[in-house]
Amino acid sequence: MLASIPASNSVEPTRSGFWRRFARNRAAVIGLVLVLIVVAMALLAPYLSANGPWDMVQRPYLWPGDAPGFLLGTDTLGRDLFSGLLYGARVSLLIGLVATATAVLIGTAVGAVAGYFGGWTDTILMRLTEIIQTMPPMILAIVIVAVFTPTVTTVMLAIATISWPAIARLVRGETLRLRNTEFVQSCLALGMNDGRIILTQILPNCLAPVVVTASVMVSSAILIEAGLAFLGLSDPDMMSWGLMIATGREALRTAWYIVTIPGLAILFTVLGLNLLGDGLNDALNPRLKER
Repeated sequence: MLASIPASNSVEPTRSGFWRRFARNRAAVIGLVLVLIVVAMALLAPYLSANGPWDMVQRPYLWPGDAPGFLLGTDTLGRDLFSGLLYGARVSLLIGLVATATAVLIGTAVGAVAGYFGGWTDTILMRLTEIIQTMPPMILAIVIVAVFTPTVTTVMLAIATISWPAIARLVRGETLRLRNTEFVQSCLALGMNDGRIILTQILPNCLAPVVVTASVMVSSAILIEAGLAFLGLSDPDMMSWGLMIATGREALRTAWYIVTIPGLAILFTVLGLNLLGDGLNDALNPRLKER
């Protein structure tokens, strides 16, 4: 009977199978370790450093290892770089995660509605998506932040604005594929309303590609924030890795470590997120079950 058809004709892998496939991918495990290290740095910042990120605690341009208690040295104002690195992880991760979550929510809603209803709804929403995508992402982010006051909120809003179209197109494609499947048609025959079908039948089956894309978008958001901070368009009251690079660029020739240390932090974080995304793609893709 139609009533007995489970709502999970989903092709999602089982939890145990997912972890087994994920663990077989050594690069993905390395990526997960790198991400966990950065998360631990952000969470344990007050316990790992006795100094605040804004405290001028030593003479400027103190090279790493030149003085006890200053593992990574000091910047142009005598602030502890190790402390800045820890607290900067908080801001960079916050911006990356919140901006990505906002983009995923907007893009998922737009893509699901456009793909499910089609017609003029699809045309209007996709034209809006294409308008955003035709604009150079970094330039659009700069314009948004420059128009408003450069704060963490406006930076996250700018990044979310340039990021959601990719999610929207992905979810729309998955929705178009799923809306004519037997389990969706059976739900329609049972009288289930459109909103419930989208939320309980279609979106759960779009979860795997969205999760993979979101993991990569977090790294993109961190890079964009660093670029905005380098241009002086990030929140000057929040210590981020991008702000650390911006403040150290004037001393790039004489004290290159001030820029290199947060730059390496961004490098390894982005690398870890990309490796994690690749691992999630392999583990969540049902076509790779037997590999």
